[in-house]
Amino acid sequence: MARPGKISEAVVRRLPLYLRVLDELAEAGQTKLLSSQELGERAGVTPALVRKDLAWFGEFGKQGVGYDVHYLRSELRRILHLDKEIRIALVGVGSLGMALARYHRRRYLIEPDFNLHIVALFDTDPRKIGEVVDGVPISSLGELPVLVDRLGIRMAMIAVPAEAAQGVADRLAAAGVKAILNFAPVKLKVPPGVHVATADLSGELQCLAYYLDR
Repeated sequence: MARPGKISEAVVRRLPLYLRVLDELAEAGQTKLLSSQELGERAGVTPALVRKDLAWFGEFGKQGVGYDVHYLRSELRRILHLDKEIRIALVGVGSLGMALARYHRRRYLIEPDFNLHIVALFDTDPRKIGEVVDGVPISSLGELPVLVDRLGIRMAMIAVPAEAAQGVADRLAAAGVKAILNFAPVKLKVPPGVHVATADLSGELQCLAYYLDR
Protein backbone atom coordinates (compact mmCIF):
# COMPACT_ATOMS: atom_id res chain seq x y z
CA MET A 1 0.00 0.00 0.00
CA ALA A 2 1.31 3.45 -0.91
CA ARG A 3 2.06 5.92 1.87
CA PRO A 4 -0.23 8.93 2.27
CA GLY A 5 1.14 12.45 1.88
CA LYS A 6 2.77 14.68 -0.72
CA ILE A 7 5.68 13.08 -2.55
CA SER A 8 8.67 15.40 -2.87
CA GLU A 9 10.22 16.29 -6.21
CA ALA A 10 13.52 14.82 -4.99
CA VAL A 11 11.87 11.40 -4.69
CA VAL A 12 10.32 11.67 -8.15
CA ARG A 13 13.68 12.70 -9.64
CA ARG A 14 15.31 9.54 -8.28
CA LEU A 15 12.76 7.20 -9.85
CA PRO A 16 14.29 7.51 -13.36
CA LEU A 17 17.69 6.63 -11.84
CA TYR A 18 16.24 3.39 -10.51
CA LEU A 19 14.42 2.75 -13.77
CA ARG A 20 17.62 3.21 -15.76
CA VAL A 21 19.33 0.56 -13.63
CA LEU A 22 16.39 -1.79 -14.07
CA ASP A 23 16.36 -1.18 -17.84
CA GLU A 24 20.03 -2.14 -18.04
CA LEU A 25 19.53 -5.27 -15.94
CA ALA A 26 16.45 -6.33 -17.90
CA GLU A 27 18.30 -5.84 -21.18
CA ALA A 28 21.15 -7.95 -19.82
CA GLY A 29 18.68 -10.73 -19.02
CA GLN A 30 18.99 -10.66 -15.24
CA THR A 31 16.45 -12.93 -13.60
CA LYS A 32 17.75 -13.05 -10.02
CA LEU A 33 16.23 -10.83 -7.36
CA LEU A 34 17.79 -7.41 -6.90
CA SER A 35 18.66 -6.19 -3.41
CA SER A 36 18.22 -2.59 -2.32
CA GLN A 37 21.97 -2.62 -1.69
CA GLU A 38 22.75 -3.38 -5.33
CA LEU A 39 20.08 -1.06 -6.67
CA GLY A 40 21.39 1.74 -4.47
CA GLU A 41 25.00 1.18 -5.49
CA ARG A 42 24.12 1.21 -9.17
CA ALA A 43 21.94 4.32 -8.79
CA GLY A 44 24.40 6.15 -6.55
CA VAL A 45 22.23 6.33 -3.42
CA THR A 46 22.01 4.45 -0.13
CA PRO A 47 19.96 1.25 0.24
CA ALA A 48 17.89 2.97 2.93
CA LEU A 49 16.97 5.76 0.53
CA VAL A 50 15.96 3.22 -2.14
CA ARG A 51 13.61 1.52 0.31
CA LYS A 52 12.24 4.83 1.58
CA ASP A 53 11.62 6.17 -1.94
CA LEU A 54 9.86 3.04 -3.16
CA ALA A 55 7.74 2.83 0.00
CA TRP A 56 5.93 5.99 -1.08
CA PHE A 57 4.34 4.02 -3.90
CA GLY A 58 3.73 0.58 -2.41
CA GLU A 59 5.45 -2.66 -1.51
CA PHE A 60 7.58 -4.04 -4.33
CA GLY A 61 9.81 -6.56 -2.58
CA LYS A 62 10.25 -8.63 0.55
CA GLN A 63 12.63 -7.63 3.31
CA GLY A 64 15.81 -9.66 3.10
CA VAL A 65 14.80 -11.10 -0.29
CA GLY A 66 14.89 -8.26 -2.81
CA TYR A 67 13.03 -7.02 -5.86
CA ASP A 68 12.00 -8.81 -9.01
CA VAL A 69 13.70 -6.75 -11.72
CA HIS A 70 10.95 -7.06 -14.33
CA TYR A 71 8.10 -6.45 -11.88
CA LEU A 72 9.73 -3.39 -10.30
CA ARG A 73 10.61 -2.04 -13.74
CA SER A 74 7.01 -2.46 -14.86
CA GLU A 75 5.71 -0.72 -11.73
CA LEU A 76 8.09 2.23 -12.03
CA ARG A 77 7.11 2.68 -15.66
CA ARG A 78 3.46 2.73 -14.55
CA ILE A 79 4.15 5.24 -11.77
CA LEU A 80 6.00 7.53 -14.20
CA HIS A 81 3.23 7.06 -16.82
CA LEU A 82 5.77 5.55 -19.21
CA ASP A 83 3.59 2.50 -19.79
CA LYS A 84 1.64 4.50 -22.36
CA GLU A 85 2.52 6.98 -25.07
CA ILE A 86 3.22 10.54 -23.93
CA ARG A 87 2.82 13.00 -26.77
CA ILE A 88 5.25 15.91 -26.76
CA ALA A 89 5.59 19.21 -28.59
CA LEU A 90 8.97 20.84 -29.16
CA VAL A 91 9.12 24.60 -29.65
CA GLY A 92 12.26 26.02 -31.25
CA VAL A 93 13.90 24.02 -34.03
CA GLY A 94 17.34 25.62 -34.00
CA SER A 95 20.53 23.64 -33.48
CA LEU A 96 19.56 22.41 -30.00
CA GLY A 97 15.93 21.81 -30.88
CA MET A 98 16.87 19.88 -34.01
CA ALA A 99 19.23 17.65 -32.02
CA LEU A 100 16.56 17.01 -29.38
CA ALA A 101 13.94 16.22 -32.01
CA ARG A 102 16.12 13.75 -33.87
CA TYR A 103 17.36 12.06 -30.70
CA HIS A 104 13.88 11.49 -29.29
CA ARG A 105 12.30 10.55 -32.61
CA ARG A 106 14.92 7.93 -33.34
CA ARG A 107 14.72 6.45 -29.84
CA TYR A 108 10.95 6.26 -30.22
CA LEU A 109 11.25 4.50 -33.57
CA ILE A 110 13.83 1.88 -32.52
CA GLU A 111 13.04 1.24 -28.84
CA PRO A 112 9.71 -0.53 -28.24
CA ASP A 113 9.40 0.76 -24.65
CA PHE A 114 10.38 4.38 -25.35
CA ASN A 115 7.00 6.10 -25.12
CA LEU A 116 8.13 9.75 -25.12
CA HIS A 117 6.86 10.66 -28.57
CA ILE A 118 7.54 14.05 -30.19
CA VAL A 119 4.52 14.57 -32.43
CA ALA A 120 4.74 18.29 -33.19
CA LEU A 121 7.50 20.82 -33.88
CA PHE A 122 7.07 24.59 -33.84
CA ASP A 123 9.20 27.53 -34.91
CA THR A 124 8.78 31.21 -35.75
CA ASP A 125 11.17 31.20 -38.73
CA PRO A 126 8.98 31.17 -41.87
CA ARG A 127 11.81 29.47 -43.78
CA LYS A 128 11.50 26.41 -41.56
CA ILE A 129 7.72 26.05 -41.65
CA GLY A 130 6.77 22.95 -43.61
CA GLU A 131 10.15 21.24 -43.26
CA VAL A 132 9.95 17.66 -41.99
CA VAL A 133 12.25 16.30 -39.29
CA ASP A 134 12.22 12.50 -39.04
CA GLY A 135 8.60 12.38 -40.11
CA VAL A 136 7.34 15.36 -38.08
CA PRO A 137 6.54 18.64 -39.89
CA ILE A 138 7.54 22.00 -38.45
CA SER A 139 4.50 24.19 -37.86
CA SER A 140 4.10 27.88 -37.08
CA LEU A 141 3.61 28.92 -33.47
CA GLY A 142 0.16 30.17 -34.38
CA GLU A 143 -0.95 26.58 -34.98
CA LEU A 144 0.09 25.47 -31.50
CA PRO A 145 -3.33 25.57 -29.75
CA VAL A 146 -5.04 23.59 -32.50
CA LEU A 147 -2.33 20.93 -32.76
CA VAL A 148 -1.98 20.52 -28.99
CA ASP A 149 -5.70 19.77 -28.82
CA ARG A 150 -5.86 17.64 -31.97
CA LEU A 151 -2.80 15.50 -31.15
CA GLY A 152 -3.47 15.12 -27.43
CA ILE A 153 -0.21 16.79 -26.40
CA ARG A 154 0.34 17.13 -22.64
CA MET A 155 4.08 17.77 -22.45
CA ALA A 156 6.41 20.16 -24.24
CA MET A 157 10.06 21.12 -24.58
CA ILE A 158 11.16 24.72 -25.03
CA ALA A 159 14.40 25.31 -26.95
CA VAL A 160 14.12 28.99 -27.82
CA PRO A 161 16.20 32.05 -26.81
CA ALA A 162 15.72 33.25 -23.23
CA GLU A 163 13.79 36.36 -24.24
CA ALA A 164 11.17 34.26 -26.07
CA ALA A 165 10.77 31.46 -23.54
CA GLN A 166 8.15 33.05 -21.26
CA GLY A 167 5.87 33.86 -24.17
CA VAL A 168 6.13 30.28 -25.40
CA ALA A 169 5.40 28.94 -21.92
CA ASP A 170 2.31 31.16 -21.75
CA ARG A 171 1.05 29.76 -25.06
CA LEU A 172 1.70 26.17 -23.99
CA ALA A 173 -0.06 26.58 -20.65
CA ALA A 174 -3.04 28.28 -22.29
CA ALA A 175 -3.28 25.40 -24.77
CA GLY A 176 -3.50 22.84 -21.96
CA VAL A 177 0.07 21.53 -21.72
CA LYS A 178 0.73 20.29 -18.17
CA ALA A 179 4.49 19.68 -18.13
CA ILE A 180 7.33 21.69 -19.69
CA LEU A 181 11.03 20.94 -20.01
CA ASN A 182 12.74 24.30 -20.47
CA PHE A 183 16.17 24.56 -22.09
CA ALA A 184 16.24 28.37 -22.02
CA PRO A 185 18.38 29.97 -19.26
CA VAL A 186 15.46 31.74 -17.62
CA LYS A 187 13.00 31.01 -14.81
CA LEU A 188 9.51 30.56 -16.20
CA LYS A 189 6.28 31.58 -14.50
CA VAL A 190 3.41 29.18 -15.09
CA PRO A 191 -0.09 28.82 -13.62
CA PRO A 192 -0.94 26.25 -10.93
CA GLY A 193 -1.19 22.75 -12.34
CA VAL A 194 1.64 23.24 -14.84
CA HIS A 195 5.01 21.77 -13.85
CA VAL A 196 8.31 23.12 -15.21
CA ALA A 197 11.78 21.59 -15.13
CA THR A 198 14.72 23.64 -16.40
CA ALA A 199 17.78 22.11 -18.04
CA ASP A 200 20.29 24.96 -17.87
CA LEU A 201 23.20 23.54 -19.85
CA SER A 202 25.33 26.68 -19.62
CA GLY A 203 24.74 26.92 -15.89
CA GLU A 204 25.82 23.33 -15.37
CA LEU A 205 29.02 23.93 -17.35
CA GLN A 206 29.74 27.04 -15.28
CA CYS A 207 29.35 25.02 -12.08
CA LEU A 208 31.74 22.38 -13.41
CA ALA A 209 34.26 25.08 -14.34
CA TYR A 210 34.56 25.94 -10.64
CA TYR A 211 36.19 22.55 -10.00
CA LEU A 212 38.77 22.65 -12.80
CA ASP A 213 41.69 23.75 -10.60
CA ARG A 214 40.56 22.11 -7.37
